[in-house]
Amino acid sequence: MSETASTARAPVALLPSLVPLLHEWLPRQRWFAGKGRPVTGFTLVSATELLPVVDSAGPGLLHLLVRVQQPGLAPSAQADCYQLLLGVRATLPPALAHALIGRVPDGPLAGRTVYEGLRDPRLASLLLERLRTPGPMGPLRFSRTVAIPEGLTPRVLDAEQSNSSLVYGDAYILKVFRRIWSGANPDLELPLALARAGCSRVPAPVAWYETVNNHPEPGTLGVLQPYLRGSQDGWQLALDALADGRDFTDEALALGRATAEVHTALAEALPTVALGRPQTENLAIQMTRRLDAAAQAVPALLPYVSGLRTAFDAVGKLAAEDVTWRAQRVHGDLHLGQTLRTKDGDWSVIDFEGEPAKPLAERRRPQPPVRDVAGILRSFDYAARSFRPWNADWAERCRDAYCTGYAEASGTDPRDEPALLRAYETDKAVYEVLYEARHRPDWLPVPMAAIRRLAAQPTP
Repeated sequence: MSETASTARAPVALLPSLVPLLHEWLPRQRWFAGKGRPVTGFTLVSATELLPVVDSAGPGLLHLLVRVQQPGLAPSAQADCYQLLLGVRATLPPALAHALIGRVPDGPLAGRTVYEGLRDPRLASLLLERLRTPGPMGPLRFSRTVAIPEGLTPRVLDAEQSNSSLVYGDAYILKVFRRIWSGANPDLELPLALARAGCSRVPAPVAWYETVNNHPEPGTLGVLQPYLRGSQDGWQLALDALADGRDFTDEALALGRATAEVHTALAEALPTVALGRPQTENLAIQMTRRLDAAAQAVPALLPYVSGLRTAFDAVGKLAAEDVTWRAQRVHGDLHLGQTLRTKDGDWSVIDFEGEPAKPLAERRRPQPPVRDVAGILRSFDYAARSFRPWNADWAERCRDAYCTGYAEASGTDPRDEPALLRAYETDKAVYEVLYEARHRPDWLPVPMAAIRRLAAQPTP
């Protein structure tokens, strides 16, 4: 993305006038990735008036891409870029008081009130209107695949963390990406590929918008997809089954089939590669490094490091014996919360963004499908450990049923690759320990139980 601005409202003076407000507001947002580090500066990438922000009696809508400088960046790394949709009004009505960012003291918006634009139904409706009428708008480009009806009432979903989502009339859901990267976001790229391949397990994108300002690879800003009204996410379904003392193996079996269908369609739609010795050895090295770093940050891991490392050593040993694995595009962050069961009882897979904290190039890299499988297996364990007493049999039955369903649909049983599956499960559990220690210490016993099990597991 080029470091230019496109707005009729004195772009050079715009950002400095907003900086005091952004310094206070931005670090408090759930989707801000730089928490815990001071903000040292801002750089304007682009500014676009989606609705005039000054010469208007009503609200204006200002679209900004802003780079946020923080200490700790590698010399060659760029500062994080964030997408902001700022509402601008002379005065803020009481109904929007919760969306307030602040009053601008000087500059082109002097005396105006700035607020989170997505919280304003009028401005949220305008964003959908832009998607209904595709084409360029300054450094932005809007695209759609089908006609979109007008007059759909918007509402914000408050459950999102790394992004923001709006539901329009219970017909569509728009995911607005907050941290922006150059290049196609997998949450657009992969569902588009699956739709073209005829895979019905993933809601097909209806519309999207992106930044195209003098850059060879557009950066995805938002994706509109059908809203699966009445569906339930797999995490809540699993918790409900546990609370009711019900078995969940039928659902796990069907989910395994659905996952395999998605993987099969992705392998047909996009290139696959073979992981040779160098790539597999590097995979084992990276997993070992993550383990060592996590153990330094979370001392509770230290007694288990040697046992856990055997999982990664086993993969490295197989690589030295010239064992290869097939790699393809995968979900990248699959767990029960990324699955939905519709009113008809069918499973869908959603949120193909991958792990948002990782660089886009890494998230788009082909990987063995067992990475996704390991994510779901860990999720069954998490669900079961949310209840007391811990129901180990429930989790194990779900894990077996899921792998069986996957094998039935794909012809390949994940359990036939025990070394790779164990390595990915271990890597995921190490990540979970680090996450819980930092964000939810009360949950740390959940992944630590898996750490003890995996560290004691014999090498396949």
